[in-house]
Amino acid sequence: MLIRVKNAGLDIPSSEITPEGTYLNRRKFIAAAGAIAGGHLVAPALGGNAGKAFARSREELNGQDFSDARDELGAEVNDYEDITTYNNFYEFGVDKRDPSRNSGDFKPEPWTVEVNGHCAKPGTYALEDLLAGHTEEDRIYRLRCVEAWSMVIPWRGIPLADVISRLEPTGSANYVQFKTIIRPEEMPGQRRRVIPILPWPYLEGLRMDEAMNPLTLLVTGLYGRSLLNQNGAPLRLMAPWKYGFKNVKSIVEISFVEDMPRNTWHVQTPHEYGFYANVNPEVDHPRWSQARERRIGKLLRQPTLMFNGYGDQVEHMYAGMDLARWY
Repeated sequence: MLIRVKNAGLDIPSSEITPEGTYLNRRKFIAAAGAIAGGHLVAPALGGNAGKAFARSREELNGQDFSDARDELGAEVNDYEDITTYNNFYEFGVDKRDPSRNSGDFKPEPWTVEVNGHCAKPGTYALEDLLAGHTEEDRIYRLRCVEAWSMVIPWRGIPLADVISRLEPTGSANYVQFKTIIRPEEMPGQRRRVIPILPWPYLEGLRMDEAMNPLTLLVTGLYGRSLLNQNGAPLRLMAPWKYGFKNVKSIVEISFVEDMPRNTWHVQTPHEYGFYANVNPEVDHPRWSQARERRIGKLLRQPTLMFNGYGDQVEHMYAGMDLARWY
């Protein structure tokens, strides 16, 4: 059973968060998205209340309290500073502190997402229209990174299955591919030309049953607030039984495809990073063991759990598969 955080009472000092002017509230974002829809980018109708707020405003979220929040295995939530200053987001640099230091110029609003491929409702959607009519949920998920560290994070998002269902993929859509944005003028990690960090744009994908699994979220916020730039604003993926590199950030394109799509790290280093990226303590990274992990903020390591502890919810999808081969 997933633990969901209900409204209580959070009061994070303003000194601990990115300046409010950088992250506009959702009411301002709705207005901006409406302006786009009225111009050259017009979202196809998805039904429901397109263009209306799908989330409560920031002012209404500040009443949440995560001080005693724990995931379903009893692990306590990491503190806000850990979650927002220790990140992998190579578009802003390779050091774990680079995303929080280097993402201030990134502009996540207004935002559009292109939908294409084998579906009945392709088009370019303002973010508010893509997500309109859905209810955001609070879920406490573990983020397990391939470098053998982890965090417990209170995410806020919309089940990916809800959005996919309304886009009406056809029978030829076996996979969903996600693409992140390219903005080298705002993302210093993308500006390296001689020896690029990675081939841009960042690509990831899920098999359709993985995308439709109830655990999979399109994340719009964390810790009771809209996503910060360093955490993948304004829209990222969260599949909690997979290693962190699978959870693509700042999504600008969703494609329904027939064949297994490319994913960036598998293209870059195929013998180290597979397509599935399921957390598996029995399959080591070629350069280190995955049998144990260190929770950020803790001193000692602990055993890594198969599927990151979500086996009951996901293991049926891999019945009969050799998970050492399909890593």
